[in-house]
Amino acid sequence: MRYILALDQGTTSSRAILFDRQGQAVRIAQQEYPQHFPQPGWVEHDPLDIWTSQLACARRVLLDAGVDAGEVAAIGITNQRETTVVWDRHTGEPLCHAIVWQDRRTAAICDDLRAAGKAPLIQRKTGLELDAYFSATKLQWLLTHVPGARARAERGELAFGTVDSWLTYKLTGRHVTDASNASRTMLFNINSLRWDPELLSLFGVPATMLPEVVPSSGIAAESDPSWFGRAIPIAGIAGDQQAATFGQACHRRGMVKNTYGTGCFMLMHAGDTPPQSHNRLLATVGWTIGGHTDYLLEGSVFMGGATVQWLRDGLGIIRQSSDVEALALSVPDSGGVMLVPAFVGLGAPHWDAYARGTIVGMTRGTTAAHIARAAVEAIAYQSAELLAAMQKDADCAVHEVRADGGAARNDLLMQFQADLLGVPVVRPQVTETTALGAACLAGLAVGFWSSREEIAAGWKSERRFEPQLPAVRRAEMMARWSRAVAHARAWAVPDPH
Repeated sequence: MRYILALDQGTTSSRAILFDRQGQAVRIAQQEYPQHFPQPGWVEHDPLDIWTSQLACARRVLLDAGVDAGEVAAIGITNQRETTVVWDRHTGEPLCHAIVWQDRRTAAICDDLRAAGKAPLIQRKTGLELDAYFSATKLQWLLTHVPGARARAERGELAFGTVDSWLTYKLTGRHVTDASNASRTMLFNINSLRWDPELLSLFGVPATMLPEVVPSSGIAAESDPSWFGRAIPIAGIAGDQQAATFGQACHRRGMVKNTYGTGCFMLMHAGDTPPQSHNRLLATVGWTIGGHTDYLLEGSVFMGGATVQWLRDGLGIIRQSSDVEALALSVPDSGGVMLVPAFVGLGAPHWDAYARGTIVGMTRGTTAAHIARAAVEAIAYQSAELLAAMQKDADCAVHEVRADGGAARNDLLMQFQADLLGVPVVRPQVTETTALGAACLAGLAVGFWSSREEIAAGWKSERRFEPQLPAVRRAEMMARWSRAVAHARAWAVPDPH
């Protein structure tokens, strides 16, 4: 067999990528699907849109490549994390729309839990900050607000899962997840690597709803032959950021990658024990392979490439996302404009659910180009905050940051990022590292690749961006960013309940 099929289910689109033994993307199919914003701060997906778009991409990529399913050794699945799906265990029909990771409707639930003193317990067991970002409060909200949901869940009729679980269920009929995705639900103990009864009780979640936790690399199930003409093993499952870290060959402690996707996610390999953060970063499971679990330290930015999408869809100042670099380069700098893209609150290291998007520093001379440049720079500023927190937490030096994701193709952003970080930013030859990571996990399980060392040997740099700013100037710029962030903090009023 000559290929691995990676299913990369993202926040705004589904993709399928066929990889060969050299780790090269042979063919890609992609399909956007609708986003739903029923109220301010709410973000939803129709789970059937997720499924049908992902299946269509998988079939399309095989058809376009002229590849029979018999030539595919395995399927690897990677997915938007934390997004919460509930479905009927018997019919396979979704209970309602999925609540997306960006959704902030449960911020008040988090406030109540924090006031009750539960944040330290949650952080100790899960490695996570108490925030609406994660699945637990989303699931709690659905069980409370969808008529009849709690009673049905308690009767064992409903299944819960993140998007990997939903796709695997639709492909195979089996209800599973891997430890990397489980660790993002705020229901999973990353020390014992099990669903935690105390947390299930705290959030009112019946244990019968939960998927079985399987290794990130290992045959979890086989697809129904009707989908692709014959059964294919599902042999790799990982949340998108963990998969990207694996695909970037960050397999050793202290290695760092940053993904510039809808959000930005910086992860550092932390070794084989859960790390402790004192700077409001997350400890998370990276992957479980052969009974061994690797852990990561993570910082999350909610609005990365989505900031550029807002320029396109909200302001209409660019026609497509790729136009932003040329527009931003049409001016020498942002003209003093700072854009804080806290449209859905701020993630690490602030964790402010009530922050809101803010533009400061505008004058009569401000143009669309200045705003575009400020938007690009905002992505880098947010990521620079993450590395600063990471370096405080870690006792090992960071020598470079490996970059991937759609916005990593933007040279202006990559150079500005290196300048702010003060360490080189390296872009790999294969930028589809999220899908590649899922493919590698699946390929390892079925012997398509022999070892992590073989995978790491195939990683190659395409361009290295060296920092050019003096340290003093870098500090001044970060201080100015902090002033802008202060204006965005705690802007929205908590919803009374």
